[in-house]
Amino acid sequence: MPNMSLIKNPMPTQDPNERIKNFNEVALGYTEEQAIDEAKRCLNCKNKMCMQGCPVKIAIPDFIAKVAEGRFEEAYEIILKSSSLPAVCGRVCPQENQCEGRCVRGIKGEPVAIGRLERFVADYHNKNAKQDAPKPSKNGHRVAVVGSGPAGLSCASDLAKRGYNVTIFEALHTAGGVLVYGIPEFRLPKDVVKKEIEGLKALGVEIKTNIVVGKTLSVEELLHEYHYEAVFIGSGAGLPKFMGIKGENLKGVYSANEYLTRINLMKAYKDESDTPIMSYKRVAVVGGGNVAMDAARCARRMGAEVYVVYRRGMEELPARKEEVEHAVEEGIIFKTLTNPVEILPFIDKENPRSPGNMSVAGMKCVKMGLGEPDDSGRRRPIVVEGSEHILDVDCVIMSLGTSPNPLIKSTTEGLETEYWGGIIVDENGLTSKEAIYAGGDAVTGSATVILAMGAGKTAANAIDDYIQSKKRAFD
Repeated sequence: MPNMSLIKNPMPTQDPNERIKNFNEVALGYTEEQAIDEAKRCLNCKNKMCMQGCPVKIAIPDFIAKVAEGRFEEAYEIILKSSSLPAVCGRVCPQENQCEGRCVRGIKGEPVAIGRLERFVADYHNKNAKQDAPKPSKNGHRVAVVGSGPAGLSCASDLAKRGYNVTIFEALHTAGGVLVYGIPEFRLPKDVVKKEIEGLKALGVEIKTNIVVGKTLSVEELLHEYHYEAVFIGSGAGLPKFMGIKGENLKGVYSANEYLTRINLMKAYKDESDTPIMSYKRVAVVGGGNVAMDAARCARRMGAEVYVVYRRGMEELPARKEEVEHAVEEGIIFKTLTNPVEILPFIDKENPRSPGNMSVAGMKCVKMGLGEPDDSGRRRPIVVEGSEHILDVDCVIMSLGTSPNPLIKSTTEGLETEYWGGIIVDENGLTSKEAIYAGGDAVTGSATVILAMGAGKTAANAIDDYIQSKKRAFD
């Protein structure tokens, strides 16, 4: 019997008062019974609108139908045909704006919990799978992938399944890109990412870490000296943006990238960490996206009182609704319609050599009103005259977005980029240089995991066509 409930099966979660004391995953996942019950809410529509909202075109009604029958491993096989990172996507994709946003059950109630079901299926497989999938037969062709984030992993996976010898070059000491340095453990456990990457290695993909392409070696060298037949650039957007206001160089001012990398990759929250973060009492996170929520929730777990400072209102917050709700539950205070104009220093005049000198002593802010919509369609924030006030904080985390690092552009002659640094590509991910493709945040600037994965898949198809066409011409 179909389940005609208008409401999703709720996701079990840690109690907010407990989870702010640890970095364990907040969402606990569906039981088998909950997953089957939720799957029965799917109407298996003839016109599959949910698939139109999925950047990697997962056969959503098909995998959900298998879940409804309790055939979880078959559901996993369906997802795996389109997605190389199902356990990741089930946790961090903005389904409400993509597949679930198109679900017809959402017209008169809540949509089917597609993301929660994808997570359940992937977790079931990872827990119960007895052996890795067989390695594909090799076709003798070689492709290099720069960056082991979602775009690079997706591209590498699709090419490896077609028999290519793929090598991923990663700048950091651990593979995973933003999945390991950017997204906190309580949203995406690193064991989950590790398991997905192990699956990639089982396909024959080689991952070389601690290699900064553009410095250790260049894209041109990969093609002409190491004889890779194509290169995919999925190096992400790791260059943080700042406001350009006075005081941003003070001690205790972080980019969200630095703060999250130290927390997630370097485990600064552990007592034995080699790179600890100072203990702050009151932290301001400037910005309103998912990264801002991640930074704020990490700071809360580090014991601070946390403010999210955002120049528009709660309704305009770009972060996922679920992340905002979790932040509110965890006691994070939202200072909306507020914008910083200066970060104030602490100066001990009687002890000029004090290590506390030039650390953060507060943040001067102004109140904002909302005017007419700007180019993004959101109402433009306008300063309210005479509204200056001081927010008492000792740490500021800037979460204003990121742009691509210019290193690859500056070391790859003829590679065309946008004025802000994004690599210019055609609809297939081909750059201005033959055999060099790109996708993900290196092209678009900071976006979502699933959009980066979609770009990686598109480029993999194009790389395969390119190499096979050259082979046919040679034959």
